Amino acid sequence: MDAFYASVEQLDHPEWRGKPLVVGGNAARGVVAAASYEARKFGVYSAMPSVLAARKCPQLIFAPARFDRYKEISSQIREVFHEYTDLVEPLSLDEAFMDVTENKMGLKSAILIAKQIRQKIKERTGLNASAGVSYNKFLAKIASDLNKPNGQAVILPEEAEAFLEKLPIKKFFGIGKVTAEKMSGFGIHNGKDLKQFSLQYLTRKFGKSGIHYFNIVRGIHLSEVQPHRIRKSISAENTFEKDIMAMEDLLSALKPIYDELIKRIKKSGIKGRTVTLKIKFSDFTQQTRSKTQEQYPDEELIWQIATELLAQESSNNPIRLLGLGISNLNIIEEHQHFGEQLKIPFDGL
Repeated sequence: MDAFYASVEQLDHPEWRGKPLVVGGNAARGVVAAASYEARKFGVYSAMPSVLAARKCPQLIFAPARFDRYKEISSQIREVFHEYTDLVEPLSLDEAFMDVTENKMGLKSAILIAKQIRQKIKERTGLNASAGVSYNKFLAKIASDLNKPNGQAVILPEEAEAFLEKLPIKKFFGIGKVTAEKMSGFGIHNGKDLKQFSLQYLTRKFGKSGIHYFNIVRGIHLSEVQPHRIRKSISAENTFEKDIMAMEDLLSALKPIYDELIKRIKKSGIKGRTVTLKIKFSDFTQQTRSKTQEQYPDEELIWQIATELLAQESSNNPIRLLGLGISNLNIIEEHQHFGEQLKIPFDGL
């Protein structure tokens, strides 16, 4: 979807259409969750501090987030997807991969299917969607961004490698800002540069991810569309109105985050062996600390581990955000169990 949250607000508030708008708080500690295309012209983007956004665009409209409304429209969009295929892998409320190799409409053209889906979304929700079409998820994702807003693009198999050679490395799906900067230090600025390096070199520099980078620049991505994605973690976090330094204040601030995490754990019925504390400092640098148990920790032990991890904090840098989560979940281990080879005891036969 195109600027989904912001577009929903403009849909529901006609007086905001055509004006620079962001979804998020305009308080001193607020962060932009989404920005309309009108706001982006002023250099306002998601994850930007609200104070900076207002400075870049003094006439900026701030709309509070309404996630119930976004989920309602997201459900309508998903219904359209499932009219064509059950192989739908959601990435977020407003984005998904779809495998339409075999589709319910019996259509031979993925380009036509994408066009029909975008048209139906517009008719049913009043919102614009963009689409990317290709022979794997990686290329389809890149294609979906090429003609935004309200457009679609296709990357054909015979065009893929030449296209990727020209593509700036920062536009490769899955390569974030930090990795792009690291690659730049090695002289990798686009796909053609990346292609010059051997598999051995890339794995030495980037570990297992090096195999992925070696393949995707050649248009190879074998990941299937997974309709039922496995949850990998449960977490809760909070950005504070004022930076916190004193340990006593940090512990007080951690308690409601812990309470929210326990509430989510109980609601999901999921357990996790690893407890992780996330800390974001006033300069926006971030660090995480984790501790893994042999057995699944109960509520009391989760709190004990959380406070131990927090007590390790020795920086004099004020803290603006704390987060707490669990991973190494029992649902992942159970899922992996089903993929094991059956062991049949032959003793005594």
